Amino acid sequence: MANTLNVGLVQMRCSEDPAQNLQRAAAGIREAVRQGARIVCLPELFRTPYFCKHEDPQHFQLAEPIPGPTTEYLAALAAEQNVSILASVFEKRTDGLYHNTLVVLDPEQGYLGKYRKMHIPHDPLFEEKYYFAPGDLGFRVFDTAGVRIGTLICWDQWFPEAARLTALQGAQILFYPTAIGWLPEEETTERAAQHEAWELVQRAHAVTNGCYVVAVNRTGFEPAPPGASSQGIHFWGQSFVAAPDGTVLARAPVDEEAVLVVELDLAFIERFRTTWPFLRDRRTDAYAALTRRFLDPDG
Repeated sequence: MANTLNVGLVQMRCSEDPAQNLQRAAAGIREAVRQGARIVCLPELFRTPYFCKHEDPQHFQLAEPIPGPTTEYLAALAAEQNVSILASVFEKRTDGLYHNTLVVLDPEQGYLGKYRKMHIPHDPLFEEKYYFAPGDLGFRVFDTAGVRIGTLICWDQWFPEAARLTALQGAQILFYPTAIGWLPEEETTERAAQHEAWELVQRAHAVTNGCYVVAVNRTGFEPAPPGASSQGIHFWGQSFVAAPDGTVLARAPVDEEAVLVVELDLAFIERFRTTWPFLRDRRTDAYAALTRRFLDPDG
């Protein structure tokens, strides 16, 4: 196994034209490969604006099967560019059943499989429960580009259980394609605290699991429809890579599209886990209560 691996992050704006977004993503992937990337991750639901800002049954027309047009196009691109690609797709499983799904495409094997987002949020302008059923494939890992990667999506990044269960399957890198931002009416101080919490919790996943974390966000302002509770979402960009010790190795800007390529020292995972042996010292005999919703006196 090679001691280093270059990963690519494509931070992008998303227009109303799915075909244009696909071409923009492809251009970002090609640029990442030009800079030496072996794995490239795109933002969450990159083919469209973030349509979950309100409930509209017409948006279900945006969904597609997996494998389907997007995965077929990106699988061909993965083979052409000799790169592994992670892409978030609005999956139509059958009539009336949809998922927010991350696909893994390998340059030699093509479509390796998919992960369906497990944690589904429902907040103002993030009304995902209307569109997506919770994932039913569990937490997943895939072997590609000579490493084992863990696939998670956006809201999953706030849950330590998701990171841990993925890392326990041997994931060396946790990928989080993301669509997260501020509402225009939020105070500047509140915005700073929200972003800091978002980055901090993922850096903590890197530390407590002794692995790399790659978070890939979209950027730009996307307006809400008339009558919504807010004007829209200002996606805060700032895609980043965290090392096993929590160090931020690279961070994209707030308001610009960007392609980051970051070299990961894979040998550092073993060195860090040996020095900080969290996996060794876990009390697996004491964690059964984690399967309960809350530990109140009445059960």
